[in-house]
Amino acid sequence: MDPKIKKLQDRVTEAHLGGGEKRIEKQHAKKKLTARERIDYLLDEGSFEEMGILVTHRTTDFGMDKEIYFGDGVVTGYGTVNGRLVYVYAQDFTVFGGALSETHAEKICKVMDLAMKVGAPVIGLNDSGGARIQEGVKSLGGYADIFYRNVQASGVIPQISAIMGPCAGGAVYSPAMTDFIIMVEQTSYMFVTGPNVVKTVTNEEVTSEELGGASTHAAKSGVAHKTSANDAACLEDVKKLIGYLPQNNQETTKKLAYALGDEIREQLRGIVPNNPNKPYDMHDVIDGIIDEDSFYEIHKDYAENIIVGFARLGGRSIGVIANNPMFLAGVLDVNSSTKAARFTRFCDAFNIPLLVLVDVPGFLPGTDQEWNGIINHGAKLLYALSETTVPRVTVITRKAYGGAYDVMNSKHIGADFNYAWPTAEIAVMGAKGASEIIFRREIAAADDPEAKLKEKEAEYADKFANPYRAARRGFIDEVILPENTRRKLLKTFAMLENKEVETPWKKHGNIPL
Repeated sequence: MDPKIKKLQDRVTEAHLGGGEKRIEKQHAKKKLTARERIDYLLDEGSFEEMGILVTHRTTDFGMDKEIYFGDGVVTGYGTVNGRLVYVYAQDFTVFGGALSETHAEKICKVMDLAMKVGAPVIGLNDSGGARIQEGVKSLGGYADIFYRNVQASGVIPQISAIMGPCAGGAVYSPAMTDFIIMVEQTSYMFVTGPNVVKTVTNEEVTSEELGGASTHAAKSGVAHKTSANDAACLEDVKKLIGYLPQNNQETTKKLAYALGDEIREQLRGIVPNNPNKPYDMHDVIDGIIDEDSFYEIHKDYAENIIVGFARLGGRSIGVIANNPMFLAGVLDVNSSTKAARFTRFCDAFNIPLLVLVDVPGFLPGTDQEWNGIINHGAKLLYALSETTVPRVTVITRKAYGGAYDVMNSKHIGADFNYAWPTAEIAVMGAKGASEIIFRREIAAADDPEAKLKEKEAEYADKFANPYRAARRGFIDEVILPENTRRKLLKTFAMLENKEVETPWKKHGNIPL
């Protein structure tokens, strides 16, 4: 046997027998792990089965025939995460900088094809300098082969990308088409064109971290759904995320054992301030409704005026969408609409019920929003929620004004149940603005216009700034006390568990992208 092959097989056997696990324990605090160490850490001990270990590249140009490495810069295979089958590939930066070649791409494509056939999630651990320039168009074709499979797998199996090093040029488009991107802080970056090209074309001086680092994509662009402190933390995040997801679009998430108790949550009583202009943190409402410590937030640092993430309610996995009055009063804008729409479509594709918590004063006004397409972006969220067929329930905690009331999972766009707290205000706009329009002549003719405005404002608020008129019309199913919310939702989601919807046949809709 070739001594190189024998040495490689011995190393893989050692990893399977636990040697790799010991190395991981020693390097847990290190920022960067090797490709094999990452796989050992991610998967259950001894579960990894490697594929294509003896594959080598086929290029002879530019002296490449003298540099042959088994595996060709990517480790691929399958194993289990907490007992669940997953397929994985990890790019190896120590081999040609992890650059993608024709055979490198073929290995990744094989893993993705198998994941589709079997119906299991695929996890990509990205750490690559990009296309292998010695191969020319063959490496570019390899990227396109992967992109095509990303699209075919979308909505069929969960796809998760962990960016654990460089990811530049055309390489960024594969992660961008997966469901979730988790980036490692300080050691990873993503961009289409690097700092040198940017400087040449635009004269901008920018570092790789500023241009496409984890914090940039988590807070500014929204490309990254989550950031992690180091490799180990990133892989732990992947494991946790997998726990909220089903294996594929034909299955539902596994329900964890849960024993029902009293389920009254007194901490929700009085959580909404008496002053309608005073903010409160919607995270506190979420925590008071869901199973303890079960919230896994997505896009935490991006468009903070809306919250999205996974949680458990009575052991069931659910998706949560919630306006957050702590930021921009919880208004809908360009970024928050897109953020919530994408999360909605993921949950619908993978049979995850949706809980929508509403406190929205409307859409953010201004030329910046209008010129950046708030009409189209707001319509994305409206479209996404309207087309969902999973169980979806709304709770209005305070404001639900104007078109934003319609968009935020109202009864009119197909929500199954809509509840409201007594503090809910459902109207075209706030009492003050409405009074200034409706009663402007009376106010102008009054001896004391300010006093008259307050009088009319109170009159309008008494009539519309409450949930009861909407409840009488059937737009609200029930007005519930805040402390009873969890108990009500447990019953409602359990009742909706076997919901089925037949939709008109179509190739696909035309969402306003």
